[in-house]
Amino acid sequence: MRIGLISDTHIPEAGPGLPDAVYSVFRGVDIIMHAGDLHVIDVLDWLEQRIGAPVYGARGNGDTGYNGRPRVRDDPRLKEAHVLTLEGLRIGLAHAVPLPDECPWIPVEQTMQRMFGGPVDVIVNGDTHVEQILKHKGVLFVNPGSPTFPHNLVGVPGHVALLEVRDGVAHAEIVKLG
Repeated sequence: MRIGLISDTHIPEAGPGLPDAVYSVFRGVDIIMHAGDLHVIDVLDWLEQRIGAPVYGARGNGDTGYNGRPRVRDDPRLKEAHVLTLEGLRIGLAHAVPLPDECPWIPVEQTMQRMFGGPVDVIVNGDTHVEQILKHKGVLFVNPGSPTFPHNLVGVPGHVALLEVRDGVAHAEIVKLG
């Protein structure tokens, strides 16, 4: 199973829509996971309509009405966190996740319990706009970065990620757009 991972799209601040390269990379994926800060629910609609795969979104700090932004309207695809069981793996999706290298005083087990209700095998997160793949205590962390504001820069190609899960094994790859 192939999963398209995206985060921090910041539409309409970043532009009127997603870069076409996102749709090219995601062509043929089985599921799409958006790790938050979409800013408009249309982003999930566009991905679902153009790719034809189910889309799950995590509500980011920019989707909650924070800092004067409008709150992204409620939608069954958009939650604080999702846990999906795919190919024998539990995959957690959330926006801001305390990472082991940034917050070593917070045990990963505590983070998983608080955010996902228990252990997961893969954590998909966003928030930083910086793409990263990290393995810690057997948990694969994947941040796809941002296709529109990579490293908080404007006008440069961003990133998404692909996650392949098969027979209880996960492999992630960062894809640079453009």
